[in-house]
Amino acid sequence: MILEVKNVDDMTALGEAIGHMLKGGEVIELIGDVGSGKTTLAKGIATGLGIEENVQSPSFTISKLYKGRDNVTLAHYDFYRLNEPGIMASELGETVADPNTVTVIEWAEAVKGILPDDRLSVRIAAVSDSARKVSISAGGDISKKMEDNLIK
Repeated sequence: MILEVKNVDDMTALGEAIGHMLKGGEVIELIGDVGSGKTTLAKGIATGLGIEENVQSPSFTISKLYKGRDNVTLAHYDFYRLNEPGIMASELGETVADPNTVTVIEWAEAVKGILPDDRLSVRIAAVSDSARKVSISAGGDISKKMEDNLIK
């Protein structure tokens, strides 16, 4: 699925729409250049999960946890600064296996071997200063349901 996102508000709204449908156990991979809107999308996902905290990219801390609605935790990772997962591999493996956690990963290339096949991949490309092309693809049954719900 390919969407045209016109501005920051639309990117946030897309994230909220994704966040509203999450129940826990989902993995979302955000792919795009610096400044493409990955963190903006993650903020929208957090809002859709009922998280009121200010979500920021965990570029320096690598991960951040947020408590959302219905005992769902948002685990937000940013592997921009890592070439290899190192000790983060076991933490990430446990996190993606937790049925009460939604895992959102920016710069996931370093951990591709750890991620489940069933993940929603969201590729964001700049079209202009504010517009983005967002390509969403599902890797399995759970992520396919999310993609199908976005189409409706």
